[in-house]
Amino acid sequence: MSDTRIPVWLDCDPGHDDTFAILLAAYHPAIRILGVSTVFGNASLEKTTHNATSILTAISQSASIPVYIGASKALFRPPMHPPTDIHGETGLDGTALLPTPLVPPITTVPAIDAAYAALKSTAPGTAWVVATGSFTNAAALFMKYPELIPHIAGLSLMGGALGNGFTPAILGTVDGVPRIGNWTQFAEFNILADPEAASFLLTHKDLCRKTTLIPLDVTHLCLTTAEVQELILYGPEGLQPGMTPGKGKTKLRQMLVELLLFFAKTYADVFGITEGPPLHDPLAVAAVLSGLDGEEGGHKIPFYEHDPSVGVGIEGKGERYEVSVVTEGTYEEAKAGARTGQITARLLPPGEEGVRIPRGLDLGVFWRVLEECISRADEANERAGAVKKEVGVPGA
Repeated sequence: MSDTRIPVWLDCDPGHDDTFAILLAAYHPAIRILGVSTVFGNASLEKTTHNATSILTAISQSASIPVYIGASKALFRPPMHPPTDIHGETGLDGTALLPTPLVPPITTVPAIDAAYAALKSTAPGTAWVVATGSFTNAAALFMKYPELIPHIAGLSLMGGALGNGFTPAILGTVDGVPRIGNWTQFAEFNILADPEAASFLLTHKDLCRKTTLIPLDVTHLCLTTAEVQELILYGPEGLQPGMTPGKGKTKLRQMLVELLLFFAKTYADVFGITEGPPLHDPLAVAAVLSGLDGEEGGHKIPFYEHDPSVGVGIEGKGERYEVSVVTEGTYEEAKAGARTGQITARLLPPGEEGVRIPRGLDLGVFWRVLEECISRADEANERAGAVKKEVGVPGA
């Protein structure tokens, strides 16, 4: 029987929310994760690579999903300082439960070459590239191997911010000034980290029509509220007799909520968003599921691609956009007020091909599907623990 799962190459910079992107990609039953590549961003490349291997160990996938080391800086820019005020010094501050990696990253093959080989091995029109950190690796991949562009099904990017009421999401305030971006007043971090890479991907005439962009306007609708944190901590059954309040149903769930609590504090302190931190990166993974059947209780996570003022449930393809990126200016000038890294999007006439930018998603379905993936990871961890006990591994 043929494997009908969606092949996905995940490029990331773990990162608190990247943890959930990896988990969703690894345990969603409709996704076959081909590999993970790391990139600079939420922390240095050394730290994001360590974090990726640690996360895969925490969900019993270190032996199944290879990790490759990608770019340590932007395509044409000097190294930038990571956002330690959001993710901490390690990129995954907030918990002591992250395990020592069992499997190291692969160092014999460059990340983009590994991605190319894995993607080319898939059937044409089936595989997706998902990038949730700076877009350096993704751009380098398609620059070096342009023949991949007609081969893949799609490219899903988490990045950018539009503002101007694109969605009802609150984007935050810093020092009393409302902002669009999360790194400067105008720019989202992943775009600003490598605006030339972002511009290449979002303006390429053949690639843009296969590209989905998940901006802050959408991710800030997806807040990990106290109710969501309880769902992750205890499971859908909630706190049961015999369980300790505040203690996770499993060690993995405890770790995930500890990461969220750190993320929540930094988002409240820096941006004034107190309902809970937005979970950015898993939405870029969820976007690859748009082609699935949407049966109730199924695996698809519906995204909405129309202005709700126009109506919901419009037949045919959703809105498509022409996207541009401001590349002028240095990192320092951006911090001083330049619009470096800002994106703009022009709505295209119906039927024209362009970048897909959803305006929202079914959050109830998203949280249900994510929790189901956590449950599958719990089961895998339980099986792995049983094997360790059987063979006499100390501390199992």
